[in-house]
Amino acid sequence: MTLKKLQSLNPKIEILDITDPAFASYGKIIDSFPFADYMNYLDKQTIIPATFNQYIANDTKLWNYIKYPLDLQPIFGDVQLQYGYVNGNNSHLNALEFHPSPEINLALTPLVLMLGLTQDIQDNHYDVQKLKAFFIPANTAVILNATTLHFSPCKVTDEGFKCGVILPYGTNMAFVTEAEKIIAHQPLLFKTNKCLIAHPDNINLINLGAFPGLVGENLMIQYK
Repeated sequence: MTLKKLQSLNPKIEILDITDPAFASYGKIIDSFPFADYMNYLDKQTIIPATFNQYIANDTKLWNYIKYPLDLQPIFGDVQLQYGYVNGNNSHLNALEFHPSPEINLALTPLVLMLGLTQDIQDNHYDVQKLKAFFIPANTAVILNATTLHFSPCKVTDEGFKCGVILPYGTNMAFVTEAEKIIAHQPLLFKTNKCLIAHPDNINLINLGAFPGLVGENLMIQYK
């Protein structure tokens, strides 16, 4: 898959290479070498489900395969972290989430991320026309800013995608109640350490308590 082909297949979506200067508003590329053991684990010890996505927030078995400690304090500060992954077949936007912390994504396979900025949320709604999509080649590591809206990667091959995910420990591990949303004065809270805006078409997320605040088409990345 090439960026040029993706762009030709998706005229409604601005798809840029991850090296484009525009990515600086959303995050930055980091050296993937320190994550070599992590990526090898994703390659050899995880599978891509036949349908949908599989998200593991914290895979404790991963540490049996990492030979050298990961020094991520300069990125996250002195907090406990969780080391997981998302593998799957997603092609749609479906929702956008954000956290009060950065997030590291490790693209073992090529994939596309659709990204926005929290500053563009208006009255808990977000216009998908403001999104930018970025093509991430295989074996690329990126940090997403705390102000970056994101959700599941999108596949660019029939085989699907594999992506490591590093976040502060506890993120995505438990649903937030309506009472907790009121106490926090944040109606977009969805899970621990996670705010989420769902597309109205995504009934499953809405039934789980997500706010249906995405305005516009539930965008899809075509790859063939």
